[in-house]
Amino acid sequence: MAGCRMKLELSRVVQGKGRLGVLKDLGKTGQHSLEVPGCLLHTHLGTVPHLTRDTLQTLSNLPAVTQVTLSNIAEHQEVLEEFKDGFRRFAGLHNTVLYCSLHDPATPCPTGYTTNKTVSVWGSGGRIELTVAKFMALQKTVQPDWYQSMADGETWQSGTSRKRVRKSVDRTLAHLDECLLAHQNSQELEGVEVFGVVEGGDILEERVRSGRETAKRPVAGFCLDGLQTGSMHQALRTQLIAAVTKELPEDKPRLLQGVGRPDEVLACVEAGVDLFEGFFPSQVTERGCALCFGISSDPELAVLELAEEKEASGETQHNGDSNPADQSRMTSFEIDLKDKRYKDDFRPLVEGCGCYCCVNHQRAYLHHLLVTNELLARVLLMIHNTAHYQAFFRALREALANDKLDVLKRRVLKEMTD
Repeated sequence: MAGCRMKLELSRVVQGKGRLGVLKDLGKTGQHSLEVPGCLLHTHLGTVPHLTRDTLQTLSNLPAVTQVTLSNIAEHQEVLEEFKDGFRRFAGLHNTVLYCSLHDPATPCPTGYTTNKTVSVWGSGGRIELTVAKFMALQKTVQPDWYQSMADGETWQSGTSRKRVRKSVDRTLAHLDECLLAHQNSQELEGVEVFGVVEGGDILEERVRSGRETAKRPVAGFCLDGLQTGSMHQALRTQLIAAVTKELPEDKPRLLQGVGRPDEVLACVEAGVDLFEGFFPSQVTERGCALCFGISSDPELAVLELAEEKEASGETQHNGDSNPADQSRMTSFEIDLKDKRYKDDFRPLVEGCGCYCCVNHQRAYLHHLLVTNELLARVLLMIHNTAHYQAFFRALREALANDKLDVLKRRVLKEMTD
């Protein structure tokens, strides 16, 4: 396999773990880049939920990398093979880097369907079983810029036996070796990068073994799997990530799968994670909620913003549950606009937000759209939630650059206690 074109240039490492930099030379032409820490653009079959391409382009500073998943694409394999020009052209995607993952992080999938030779994905028509040969045939059909290797990721549930976790690591390494061999012999995948997958459940020794062995293979980066929200407490997740990243080369990116809550993102960045899947705004939108948490790393501005919010509302704004075990439940970083308290609230979703929704509409209008089941409600919510989440990552990078990460952490974590 040819050397990796993708390059991670770090400008700063905070306390030996938190990394600030730029992922350069992305895509087959090498013209794109992505700032880290950062997140990918989450899509369903190449489309951001509820947004047309033109509407999406009203948002500035979108990620240069679009994520698609085999769980959505696999059932359309025959159509794509007949089309022949890859998923990017099929979906009308332009000027973006295409990353293909195995599962959709916004949609939980059943467990118990993995074998020594196969993994399963779940599309709208049900289960689709993938061998390495079928997996690689799909990659040739999709023609992404980079993709994650096939992996046995079914050991994230607490209580999984050590024997099952060890088998998961062994299977994933075997799948990676088969994928790399097929990749090397494929002209269609020339110039495409492969990310190796690190498994190991909640067992430290297996996590370290998986990371060490995966790092020996010629991969462009690493997907840290089985650490998603609800699988374990954040303290254990941080411990496992910190141990794994010690085994990984400094010059290759680490992508964490299944984590999107702002408090967990901050903790994982401190442990050495570079990239996240951008599915959290989609989940919030589907709940009929709006992201509404402070993202300023300026201590004086943060205090002022909080005081103004409380004075204006006269009550706690967030009515979510800070327990992350159930990803379908509302979090404390969002407001439920279906609540009656917002029927005569004429403020924007977030004061000072420059998105189309906040500039042109009020909370009361969103409340009306939601209770009357208007389609426009989730269009406006998705615009805002995407913009606010991207602003959070910009604030995170700025905090790392200016030694204000602790200030940003206090600001974000305060939302969980108010």
